[in-house]
Amino acid sequence: MTVNLHINTHLNDTQQALNRQTSLQISTMSNPHQTFETIYASLLTHPAPLLPPARPRTPSLTATISSLSLHPTLEAALHILNADLPSAHFLVRHMQAAPAHEGMYLHGILHRIEGDYDNARAWYGDVAESDVFRRVWGEKEGGKEGALGFVGRVEALRKAKGKGEGKGVREEREGLERESGREIGGVVEWCVGRFGTEAWGDASAVWTRPDEVHRVVGNEMVSGGKGYREF
Repeated sequence: MTVNLHINTHLNDTQQALNRQTSLQISTMSNPHQTFETIYASLLTHPAPLLPPARPRTPSLTATISSLSLHPTLEAALHILNADLPSAHFLVRHMQAAPAHEGMYLHGILHRIEGDYDNARAWYGDVAESDVFRRVWGEKEGGKEGALGFVGRVEALRKAKGKGEGKGVREEREGLERESGREIGGVVEWCVGRFGTEAWGDASAVWTRPDEVHRVVGNEMVSGGKGYREF
């Protein structure tokens, strides 16, 4: 009797989780008047992306997010929270030089989630003196060293998960997911305060020309010669 009760409880919990996810997807597809606020709130019901995702959480959100014509940093952040890394990467590759520090920082976060930790550290280093980075990783959070330590913990978690997920690994993952959510949320809040959530129209107004180092790296990533992601 105890075993059956445990199984039934587990099945009920699983079904409720599936029902919540289905309801969210139906609501997203059936509501043509989604706003930044409603989409952001719905994405925050999921754990923040931490390790390379197999697919976007809600594929139908890609077009909905793009249709809002937000500032490209906010659009990229929403794609990240939806685990749609290719859509986010397309945007941040147009913002990989100063003064687009927000886009550069999101580029580092993308590489962290993708599992390209060396590139993540490089981008974090590039923006370590920027206002947005200092807002997220202030003295209380350990500054640049705290951020790089976080990247290192995520890298170690990915290696540990390859050997199975016991209680200790699961607790570490949950803690790092919360920290990932804090980091991404901090960037979002900064960008909302700086750029607003109104439609921007022509996004090319905020594109930047990469310096020579970033230009070469970007071309190699596109050609597939180097880098983690091909387009």
